[in-house]
Order: sequence, then structure tokens, then C-alpha cells
Amino acid sequence: MDIIAKNITHTYNEGSPFSSAALKGVDLTIREGEFFGIIGHTGSGKSTFVQHLNALIRVYTAEKKYNPKKDKNTEKPVLQIGEFDLTDKKCDFNALRAKVGMVFQYPEYQLFAETVFEDVVFGLRNFAKEKPTKEAEEAAVQQAIEIVGLDYADVKDKSPFDLSGGQKRRVAIAGVIVTHPEILVLDEPAAGLDPIGKREIMELLHKLHRDWCRTIIVVSHDMDEISENCSRVAVFSEGKVFKCCTPQELFRHSEELEALGLDIPLTAKVQRALAERGVEIETDFTRDDFIAKVSALFRKKTDKGDDGSCGKM
Repeated sequence: MDIIAKNITHTYNEGSPFSSAALKGVDLTIREGEFFGIIGHTGSGKSTFVQHLNALIRVYTAEKKYNPKKDKNTEKPVLQIGEFDLTDKKCDFNALRAKVGMVFQYPEYQLFAETVFEDVVFGLRNFAKEKPTKEAEEAAVQQAIEIVGLDYADVKDKSPFDLSGGQKRRVAIAGVIVTHPEILVLDEPAAGLDPIGKREIMELLHKLHRDWCRTIIVVSHDMDEISENCSRVAVFSEGKVFKCCTPQELFRHSEELEALGLDIPLTAKVQRALAERGVEIETDFTRDDFIAKVSALFRKKTDKGDDGSCGKM
């Protein structure tokens, strides 16, 4: 399912002295099959936008109080996800949420049931049009638990609160993907994890992308995470999309990101430092590519008996 968003606006506490415009006309297309990144400083609108994708926040035209006859806004918003028109009050939002899974930051804090099984099966029971059979529930829950890398027989009857932090996060993700969503949205999925935990969770997301969810959308402030994993990235700033492109194109213009108060990947920082010393390296800013390019450059210099003068790779 493609995601097509045009002129998406949202104001918190509208009509009050505390009103705040979070989205000011977002235009963005995310194609089916992408591993898509969204970045932006705090207050840029990125989290508000992704909450629109499964109607946790509804487009104003889909609100019950919306009256099109009284609306003076001539440029109506568009938010189309596959067959779902999220600007329509009659949209089947329950069916939408089964297709667009949302994993919030620190999802392990959202665990609530007495057992892992009951926690994971909750989403299936909540979104199913017809009550699934016991056998269907067990099969779906087992599949979801195992795809996130846990042993079903070992954890299904345990309290989720007795698990390790990494296991809790995997159980929380299993509870979202148990409905087989086509789109999975994750807000800071590696937040609070050590380097090994970050690598493991990103490996899990790529596995889900290959075998389970057609489209993955990651909201992150970690630029190394974005450069290593995403096919395209959107930069949010002041409630709008400032830029949407590949990470390679984005991080070539590090000054623009820094002007927005954003960081850049370590590879981009090193590339810039080398360029200031006359050593130019073309890279896609992933760690492996950068190391390979630097190694090839210095092997070439060594083979030629270079005296250390500058070069380009």
C-alpha cells in the first residue's frame, strides 16, 4: 500500500490560547516496499504526522464535528493509504489499524497482560472482524512471537514483566505485528538500547521487512541508524517536509541539516574532516561502504609508494 499525503495540517488545542500548529501542510509519498526514515528536531511535526497514519490523530475532515458546508478551506487534505481514505468519516479505521501497525517509543512500557500470550493476542482479538478460533489465535500468536526471535513454548505463559528488557521490546512488537500489518511504523525503535541491542533490533526490523511487513517506517534522531538502514528519508521542520531523498543525497548536504539543529552520521563527519585535508571520498555513508572506500584509497597510496599527498576516491 502506498501512502499519499497532501496538505495535512494539525493544530493542538485549536481555538484556545494554547493552540499550537504542529503540521502546516505536509506533502509526502511513501511507496510500498520502502524502508523509510523520518527525522526532525523536537517539535518538527514528525511524531504528529505518523500518528495520522493509523488515525490515532484523525485528519480534520474525518472528525465527527466536521461540516463540509461550513468549511472555507478550499484546499482539502489528502491522506490515502492503499484503499483507505483517511479523510473520510466513513473510513473503516479499525480495519486500517490492522493494516498499519504502530510501535511507540519504549513499547515495553505498554505491556499489561498477565502472560505473554494474552498480551500478544490482544491486538488480534481487538482488530479481527470475526472472533478467531482458539486454534487460529494460538497459531497467529506463535508465529508472531517466533518471528521476533523468541521461543514460543518458553515465554508464552510467562509474565511479560519477568522478561529481560530486550525480550519485553520483542513481545511488544509481536503484539503489533500479530495482525500481519502491511505497514509498520516505529517511533525510535532502538531508543535506550546499547550498541548490541540497537544492532539486534535493526536486524529484526529488516527481517520483518523481508518476511512480514511490506513497508517499514522508522522515526529516529539517530543519523547513523538512518544512513545504515533506510532507502529514503524525509526531514521534517516547522510542521512541513523540508526535504525527501535518499540518505546518500541528504548527508552530502550536512550544513543544511546542522542549520536545522540536526546531527549527521559519524561517516559524514569523518568524510568532511578528510575533505578539509584534501582527501575526497565518495560514499553512501553506510559504515561498510565508508570503510571499504577509505581502505581502498590508502591501499592504492601504499601500492604506489605515495608520500602522503592528497587524493580522491
